[in-house]
Amino acid sequence: MQDTSGASLPYKLPRSVLVIIHTADLQVLLLRRVSQMEGQDYWQPVTGSQDSEAETWQETAIREVWEETGIDAGQPDCLLRDWQLENIYPIYPQWRHRYAPDVCMNTEHVLSLQVPSYTKIVLSPREHTAYAWHDWREAAERCYSISNSEAILWLPRFTAS
Repeated sequence: MQDTSGASLPYKLPRSVLVIIHTADLQVLLLRRVSQMEGQDYWQPVTGSQDSEAETWQETAIREVWEETGIDAGQPDCLLRDWQLENIYPIYPQWRHRYAPDVCMNTEHVLSLQVPSYTKIVLSPREHTAYAWHDWREAAERCYSISNSEAILWLPRFTAS
């Protein structure tokens, strides 16, 4: 993590992206996190915090997608959409130590990334143990996080031509 001067920050920034990766026919990519929540598998789209105050939402999304899935969102056959939508929610207590002592809320910016159906996935083994493609409705049901589920349910509206 860095601030605008490039110096290292001791804590994560409470600003993150939620990137829903999907195909044209609304198959949604979910990733199973290494850590479990309440003893259960934790499935989610790509999520991740901004590395610096200078990093844009799009830059964060492109970086996180690459780090977690190996997908180059800048390829001509990919379409990154910024939904101009944000969720504000409490940071889970087990992750609060990553943030400054007075930080308890996170702002999550929602984007989607349309990819070809043949897109190869290469997981980051320190973050995820498996991936699966699901119809958008089923994907929404499988997510642990309510904000993730709700965003997936909005997918048809934000991808309509």
